[in-house]
Amino acid sequence: MTAEIISIGDELLIGQVVNTNASWMAAELNKSGIRVGHISMISDDKKAINDALNEAGERANVILITGGLGPTKDDITKQVLADYFGAKLIFHDPSFEQVMKLFKARNYEVTPINRKQAEIPDNCIPLLNKHGTAPGMWFEKEGKVYVSMPGVPFEMKTLMTGQIIPRLQEKFNLGFIYHKTIMTHGLGESKLAEQIQDVEEGLPHHIKLAYLPQPGIVRLRLSASGNDKDFLENEIKKYCRQIRDIIPELVFGFDDVSMEEVVGKLLMEKGKTLSTAESCTGGYIAHLITSIPGSSNYFTGSVISYSNDIKIKELGVKPVDLDKYGAVSKQVVEQMAAGVREKLGTDYSLATSGIAGPDGGTDEKPVGTVWIALASEKGVKSKLLHLGEHRGRNIRRSALAALDLLRLELITASSVDT
Repeated sequence: MTAEIISIGDELLIGQVVNTNASWMAAELNKSGIRVGHISMISDDKKAINDALNEAGERANVILITGGLGPTKDDITKQVLADYFGAKLIFHDPSFEQVMKLFKARNYEVTPINRKQAEIPDNCIPLLNKHGTAPGMWFEKEGKVYVSMPGVPFEMKTLMTGQIIPRLQEKFNLGFIYHKTIMTHGLGESKLAEQIQDVEEGLPHHIKLAYLPQPGIVRLRLSASGNDKDFLENEIKKYCRQIRDIIPELVFGFDDVSMEEVVGKLLMEKGKTLSTAESCTGGYIAHLITSIPGSSNYFTGSVISYSNDIKIKELGVKPVDLDKYGAVSKQVVEQMAAGVREKLGTDYSLATSGIAGPDGGTDEKPVGTVWIALASEKGVKSKLLHLGEHRGRNIRRSALAALDLLRLELITASSVDT
């Protein structure tokens, strides 16, 4: 069972609005055993809509359309659909009652243009929209299902979960699609593929492995399809365990868990506290940590020591070492970590110092040279990173690497405690 999503709206094509509807719909369809084969964005234009419907009808069993159902003249989808399916527009009393109910609750007057929202093609199944004025419309043609929905996200989502997916489940004998994502850090996509090559080559034909890289992280998504949901889940979990056993230090979690969530949970479990001293990351590590609810239980604060003066005055970095080794050095970053740990009285501290770019590099220390350090009661350890030339990516990758350094330390400490 395959579906196609057609998103209508010039605002999508000019980048004024990001098409979050399509990604949400694809995820919900996958949960229901419907694979999305194609997603397209088209303009509010009759020919574009007709062409998209013709092409989608050749490829998919279910075609889901969002947008273009507003009351103004630029929204032409409803009339185009009526023409496409050989229908005429008729007045639908239940839809108009919903429009009046909605306007009354908001103390608005129903105008003639709003009344037109209750007009629908006479050969569609109307889907009442409890959160808006435009009803959804369900068509069937040559064994295919076409559904048109408003583009307003919360209106579309209510129609999808409350009416459209249940109707699809009732009409079609849907199988199951199951996804599990392994979150990794510390190795690039190609190197990672070499490490888990044997597992990948041994996957059965109904299980696919996808590599999804982003700055500092590679997600490994295992996807399976079939008719037995429990069997698929157990099978996927078996291969997840095999991969984790090969690269245990690289796997920091599953599905959409973030590095900062994992580190925060470990700190909470052990009752430990954290502080940061950031130079090249400019507070980004602190931002990631404090984006997690409850982080005040383990994070005390940060010193953003962008200048050498702050490194000296606030963190106790020795001027002689700054002169001799430079701010981007093992000696300086380790003193930063030790200094902020002592200053803020935490169990652990992280520090970063580097050349984020795009300028400031030298032959000896090119752009992307970053030192990270971790201080604890055991002492201080540091690591040198050689990143790229993109400033934003360098900042994120440095922050993730620092958090991962702490994650591994906390896991090691947990195994020692056990």
